[in-house]
Amino acid sequence: MPMRSDHSHPMKLVILGRDGTLNHYRDDHVKSVEELQPLPGALEAVARLNHAGWHTVMATNQPGIGRGLLDMASLNAIHLRLNQLLAEKGGRLDAAFFCPHTPEEGCDCRKPLPGLLLQIGERFGVGLSQVHMVGASLRDLQTAKAAGCIPHLVRSDRLGMLDEEQLADMVALVPGTRVHASLSAFAETLIHEERRSKADARGEDLPPNTGPGELN
Repeated sequence: MPMRSDHSHPMKLVILGRDGTLNHYRDDHVKSVEELQPLPGALEAVARLNHAGWHTVMATNQPGIGRGLLDMASLNAIHLRLNQLLAEKGGRLDAAFFCPHTPEEGCDCRKPLPGLLLQIGERFGVGLSQVHMVGASLRDLQTAKAAGCIPHLVRSDRLGMLDEEQLADMVALVPGTRVHASLSAFAETLIHEERRSKADARGEDLPPNTGPGELN
């Protein structure tokens, strides 16, 4: 059973997209374990978040199932392998939520609709306004906004090809979006900001963060 939050100690939760966030995006979908290629540093970033007390859950569109490109057994094997690779780094995903439908099916769980994120909030008993959603596409940002999450964008995969103007145009569509060079940079930033917040509450000084986690 998932851990549930309470008002005095709310669960610290990060929702992650999959393709382009944790692993390399493929136009033809990741259809097998062999096609799963984690992005450099992404698994270590999840482990760092976990070690800092953050729970991580994955939310991903998988229309390849609806199109017959892969079956549930293949998807389960891919996610099992992903968790095995995470375990080798000392990390884990608490759960993987996915939409198996094609756009034509008109479901309410396909991102950018908020269905998957609402399911996550319900299952883990958390309010989504303090949940961080990290993705690698405009669709992910729109999903975060629709669900009331805090939107974050990582540029470590295909978004790295966008110039600054193109990136700014995308971010402007979802006000409040925070941009990070990679999932590692996001993790560094989130962990540092939490430490700074706790230090401020105690009236203590915290050395400035000079690591890779600064926002672009």
